Amino acid sequence: MPVVSRRSVRAGVGVVALTTVALLGTATSAFACHTDDGRAKPIPGSVTKCDQVGKKGQLSHEDVTFTGGDGEKYLNITAVGEGVKITEIVVEGGKDGYNVYQPGKLADLPWKELRAPKTVDNKDAKIDHWFLCGSKTEKPTKPAEPTKPTQAPTSSAAPTSAAPSTSDSAAPSSSAVPAPAVDAGGANGGGLANTGFDNGWLIWVGALLLLGGAAVLTLLKLRRRTQ
Repeated sequence: MPVVSRRSVRAGVGVVALTTVALLGTATSAFACHTDDGRAKPIPGSVTKCDQVGKKGQLSHEDVTFTGGDGEKYLNITAVGEGVKITEIVVEGGKDGYNVYQPGKLADLPWKELRAPKTVDNKDAKIDHWFLCGSKTEKPTKPAEPTKPTQAPTSSAAPTSAAPSTSDSAAPSSSAVPAPAVDAGGANGGGLANTGFDNGWLIWVGALLLLGGAAVLTLLKLRRRTQ
């Protein structure tokens, strides 16, 4: 029989020990990220965005109606917003991994008790965070209503009367009294306005008085000479 040296035995024991540790580590890692929810796919690691799970289209929590979530053991989605299409629901917690849910593998709404993977000691983990991947179609905006025309004034409204013109071109009133004509070279001789009074006889009266006076003076002279 061949003799086995102590050195060979020690080497073999070391190889077995290393192999055992590696297998235990692998088993521990596999056990660390597991779930009791058959609807979910547990994945080791940590993610916060859809592109980290190979998906596009980050949605908001406001795109769904839900209860639970962060800090709770379960997430319940009861309604999805109009125009929203969800492709993945990612729920992470316990620092051991995250669960990926696909709506096509879930029953009809509501989607209840979505959760994070189990902890290393096989306990339910609280949810650290969760997010949604998918797309959203914006609701078309309603066209603005045409502006209503303003109401036309009623026919009973009295028209605004125009103010009378004060320009010189306005026609004179029929009741206006014409101004008296001015006699430039008449008997009054003064260029005054003619009042309608005929004073031509005063000239003759004045002439007779002058003649009478001259006659009186002549008679007085004759009497003085005859005396």
